[in-house]
Amino acid sequence: QVQLVESGGGLVQAGGSLRLSCAASGRTFSSYAMGWFRQAPGKEREFVAAITWSVRSTYYADSVKGRFTISGDNAKNTLYLQMNDLKPEDTAVYYCAVKLSDKRYDYWGQGTQVTVSS
Repeated sequence: QVQLVESGGGLVQAGGSLRLSCAASGRTFSSYAMGWFRQAPGKEREFVAAITWSVRSTYYADSVKGRFTISGDNAKNTLYLQMNDLKPEDTAVYYCAVKLSDKRYDYWGQGTQVTVSS
């Protein structure tokens, strides 16, 4: 089994920054990709950003492009999300997830709350 633990969430004013971290533990594994998702109250979970390790490609939702940066260390199975110029609409629970292949996300963390006040 693989466990993912997110950290770094909190309360920040609009225009501020936060850096989320995700650490994986459990059985030894090699991930194909890792990603961040978020879920706001009353809304479905949505994709935020992802990184594919083999080619170090990054992907972003249009709503966060230019403001968020995903990075990480494949060897350590750690993932980060630098979030700048935060907006109230970024308020959500942020989840880290791991893909072991190119098919689907296999493991999810419990989430960390990000609240942006106006």
